[in-house]
Amino acid sequence: MNPLDLAHTNRIALDDPLTDGRQSETALKVWRGAARLMRLQGFACLPELTLASGRRADLIALGPKHEIIIIEVKSSIADFRADTKWPDYRAHCDRLYFATHVDVPAEIFPEEAGLILSDGYAADILREAPHHPLAAATRKAVTSRFARQAALRLHDLLDPDARAIASIL
Repeated sequence: MNPLDLAHTNRIALDDPLTDGRQSETALKVWRGAARLMRLQGFACLPELTLASGRRADLIALGPKHEIIIIEVKSSIADFRADTKWPDYRAHCDRLYFATHVDVPAEIFPEEAGLILSDGYAADILREAPHHPLAAATRKAVTSRFARQAALRLHDLLDPDARAIASIL
């Protein structure tokens, strides 16, 4: 059978680029507002990026001066309390933020990270994140991972059969 025919027969459905199926509708709204805020500040954003450590950042933003921000989305108090991995993200970014919505009390979030309040349409920074500049080699590695993942996702959107063809060749 022709690989193109097989790829069409076994077509892999594209994942929604904003979710992997675990996020609540509230979390997606918080994400959207935070991503819009970053975009207004000149950053390019990518959701759900797996880092070299194996951790997956909810939202990563790459700035015009190559600065890297990671934003952890928290949709509830329980969501925040269940997360013990957030300090690990610091090794992969210049600034670390939490993003949440008005129904989650701001005082539960640690001072060691910034805080963004999102309403699903826009967002505001309530507390700036401390700046911890990355080493040049780490910045290069994270930026490369960001670029590669963004390019693969764009290719998947433009050519949905490409992933299926690559898996059978």
